[in-house]
Amino acid sequence: MNELALTESPSLRAQFADRVDVLDKVKAISLLPDGVHTTTEMVAAYYEVEAETIRKVVQRNRVELAANGLVVLRGSDLREFKRSTEGLGVPLPANLNALTLFTRRVVLNIGQLLTESQVAADVRAYLLNVEEVATREQRSQAVDMVELSKARVQMLAAAFGYLDDQWIKAKMRIQVAIGLGGQPELDPLDMPLYVPDFLKSKGLRKKDVSSEQSWFGKRAASLYEAEHGNKPGLRATDIPDGSVRTTLAWTQRDLPIFEEVWDRWYAAKYTPAPDDALFLTP
Repeated sequence: MNELALTESPSLRAQFADRVDVLDKVKAISLLPDGVHTTTEMVAAYYEVEAETIRKVVQRNRVELAANGLVVLRGSDLREFKRSTEGLGVPLPANLNALTLFTRRVVLNIGQLLTESQVAADVRAYLLNVEEVATREQRSQAVDMVELSKARVQMLAAAFGYLDDQWIKAKMRIQVAIGLGGQPELDPLDMPLYVPDFLKSKGLRKKDVSSEQSWFGKRAASLYEAEHGNKPGLRATDIPDGSVRTTLAWTQRDLPIFEEVWDRWYAAKYTPAPDDALFLTP
């Protein structure tokens, strides 16, 4: 298989998402002192391209890269990161207002997408060569995954009428793709939207998110019902303690409702002072 196939197929890239060991086998990779993350400039140095080239790849593939661990620090998160790395030799501009961090999975993902780098081509070629023949154990695991995916699809089918239909269909597409050894290409508008994440994106601290998220959700649900004539659908959500609870099935399609709730009830309260205002760096 030609290594350029990886640049064209999201499902094929997903098959190699965990093979981060390949990075150091092709070329030594530099990380920040936390041993986990690297910056745009460091990724550019690894692939021997301009930093702007990496930024363009990120802009074009943000959803896929975010799923592999790409994060952008702003506000209190960025200030905390600066404090934690003070004196460790991390090269950060003094006037930095946003910082993009890459995990090894994201760096590998970049290499699967980048067409302007010989290092990236070497990474893709190595991935395809070492994975050309699956072991007997891997084939057995693939069969188990098919059976597990089939069982999950059957469980989801039984949930129609109890949970949001669109959420169920999206989850079923995911499970079918996993069973087939790929990854579904979902419409970005069908991606889940969570109240805590939205509030955090507005700069709220953890304690404020905990305090506001319940009423925010209720107000959003009220606006949704007024606009659509019915209540929002429901979905099952995994909780960190291992339990599952039913929550409203918000997606990116509902972002305008979230923005309206924010503007009407929260924007004035949480508008930062001028000297704290945050802006994206070019």
